[in-house]
Amino acid sequence: MKCTHRFTTYEQIEHEELMVAKRDGRRETFSKEKLKASLQRSCQKRPVPESEISDAVERIYSALRDTNELEVSAREIGERVMRELRALDPVAYVRFASIYRSFQEVDEFVAEVHRLAAQPPPDKRQMALLPEDS
Repeated sequence: MKCTHRFTTYEQIEHEELMVAKRDGRRETFSKEKLKASLQRSCQKRPVPESEISDAVERIYSALRDTNELEVSAREIGERVMRELRALDPVAYVRFASIYRSFQEVDEFVAEVHRLAAQPPPDKRQMALLPEDS
């Protein structure tokens, strides 16, 4: 009391680490940095501000945390990334989808571009009420 300085502490919820179940059966700790790097690669040389990429990472992470599951599949993360990229930039979306979905033929790639073109663009101001089917 004599020093007249004020000290403050903040409490926050301590979550257990979120684990990712990979396609090959391995498990690893979820990494926001790895997620952000993936989004940045997809948006490379596109007019997508870094702040929007960071916001997308936070939305994906929050949605995964809100499930209260300790483990999430890599597939679930990939689907959420595609939904976010679709809203951010269609070219970034197609880049990610081509790798994520492992297109083997040009026809598969063209079909995905046509499917994207047929859908109305998402309204960035509105949150989805239900998860989209991709």
